[in-house]
Amino acid sequence: MATEIRVPTLGESVSEATIGKWFKKVGEAIAVDEPLVELETDKVTVEVPAPSAGVLSEITAKEGDTVGVDALLGMIEAGGAAVAPAKKEEPKAAEAPKAEAAKPAAAPAASASGPAMAPAPSAAKLLSESGVSADQVEGSGKRGQVLKGDVLEALAKGIPAAQPAEAPKAARVPSAAGDESREERVKMTRLRQTIARRLKDAQATAAMLTTFNEVDMSAVMELRNRYKELFEKKHGVKLGFMGFFTKAVTHALKEIPAVNAEIDGTDIIYKNYCHIGVAVGTEKGLVVPVVRNADEMSIAEIEKEIGRLGKAARDGQLSVSDMQGGTFTISNGGVYGSLMSTPILNAPQSGILGMHKIQERPVAIGGQVVIRPMMYLALSYDHRIVDGKEAVTFLVRVKDTLEDPERLVLDL
Repeated sequence: MATEIRVPTLGESVSEATIGKWFKKVGEAIAVDEPLVELETDKVTVEVPAPSAGVLSEITAKEGDTVGVDALLGMIEAGGAAVAPAKKEEPKAAEAPKAEAAKPAAAPAASASGPAMAPAPSAAKLLSESGVSADQVEGSGKRGQVLKGDVLEALAKGIPAAQPAEAPKAARVPSAAGDESREERVKMTRLRQTIARRLKDAQATAAMLTTFNEVDMSAVMELRNRYKELFEKKHGVKLGFMGFFTKAVTHALKEIPAVNAEIDGTDIIYKNYCHIGVAVGTEKGLVVPVVRNADEMSIAEIEKEIGRLGKAARDGQLSVSDMQGGTFTISNGGVYGSLMSTPILNAPQSGILGMHKIQERPVAIGGQVVIRPMMYLALSYDHRIVDGKEAVTFLVRVKDTLEDPERLVLDL
């Protein structure tokens, strides 16, 4: 008896994935729940476990293929004996996953320009094929989303179709003959493609501006050194700086809500909660898992959650829910030695705080030059909804809290 291996539900707004790697070959024995294949989505990497024990008798989706939810990946034959590799798949078999991938997904978040919501996937495909732009079609979906039926109706009415505009692509200068043999061409992973697209979209959409300040880390470092052993003994997790920064940020977000908001069409959505994204570098690229309701958590709870998310990110075990819903992001380039940077917004969020290297520098205090452990802070924000005064005030509040951490206890 054969058992089908299919693409599982990938999470909200995720309708397709790329086959990253097969862990088993045709003819190899498989145990139930043993990882079979790795799927790369726009947000996370997912391992598909074996639904039953037996032998992998067929692989219908090869590495690098794009597949949709519930698409057929392969077959498991019951029994422990190895079987001969399956016959070479027919062209139709390769088309099945693509057909599955065409299923509509939940629409992405609205942007500040163009339609209130991006066209549905099936509508976008039809728009591309017909040479019609989305702004030529009136959407009937939620918040003006263009649906496939809207495109068909528009075409029936005789909308003039423009020639499909190809995205400008700079021609690559051929490498010298002696250099070409020493180059390696590697296809970008789905995660890296998504990172590239989202960062460029953020630059193109938001009116980004960055403001800077510096913070004297003496008080936080002294407090950390005094209690780190007791803290770890009681809570089972090390006391780092991210707990202090996250709490300082949530306090500032309560005072300056525009930094915790987002634009939806012509509306501004203010978030009365703080889901803080924490940028984590992995071998496959940057991911931003989310500490949910950080404003309601203690420093110990935040450190535990950041530790869990960081380990899951490095092990490739983040779930889709771990990555969704962030309202503000903190990026710590200081762990790599960065002294100064201008972080890019994590759309559709309106603010991101960049932390940097702690470095001893001479500073003037009370008319005297003293050496203090200083850190530069950078707040990039969307100037469309965050004014300069609000951005500067936010950063000053973070600075004040870190230089006088007793404020966290007294909620000041």
